[in-house]
Amino acid sequence: MRVVLASKSPARLGVLRGAGIEPEVIVSGFDESQILDPNPARLSATLARAKGEIVAPLVDGDVVLIACDSVLEFEGRAHGKPGTPEAAARLWRRMRAGEGLLHTGHHVLVRRGGDETVQTRVGTTLVRFADLDDAEIDAYVATGEPTRVAGGFTIDGIGGAFVTSIEGDPYNIVGLSLPLVRQMVLDADVKWPDLWDRT
Repeated sequence: MRVVLASKSPARLGVLRGAGIEPEVIVSGFDESQILDPNPARLSATLARAKGEIVAPLVDGDVVLIACDSVLEFEGRAHGKPGTPEAAARLWRRMRAGEGLLHTGHHVLVRRGGDETVQTRVGTTLVRFADLDDAEIDAYVATGEPTRVAGGFTIDGIGGAFVTSIEGDPYNIVGLSLPLVRQMVLDADVKWPDLWDRT
């Protein structure tokens, strides 16, 4: 089946490709700042659904459409992409030696033979952070990576050394939980191997 990823994230694209799926990428262009919700998990789901609903009318025929959004819950608050070096540094000075919950909302539409199934679910992974000193934080921020990723960190990039442990699905932290998406596709009566690229 045709698979569409409604995300510009190279990490999400890499996760799907690593799992044998070659999706078509259609970016929603959705302005995330227009959605405000104090509940981080619900916020991730709302953002994922909004992206998926923008892209859905742009695709026709049999398709599996996947849209995701990640939000870090830390100190009871939602944190998306810091956006600036100053914001990333402030966040890391609070996060060091602490832990947070990385929520990734998954919106999956399966359209086949005129039937359509739409689901939105949230994957959550507990993340524990290393006790970085100020020099390490400044050096990490200077790479530019933490300004452009949810929660200001990655586990599949430069920031991987600063995550001491996790509880839950590591793919969820990268931005797309393969086990969760597989289950959502199965619940829509599509077998996971049907999504593999056979070319």
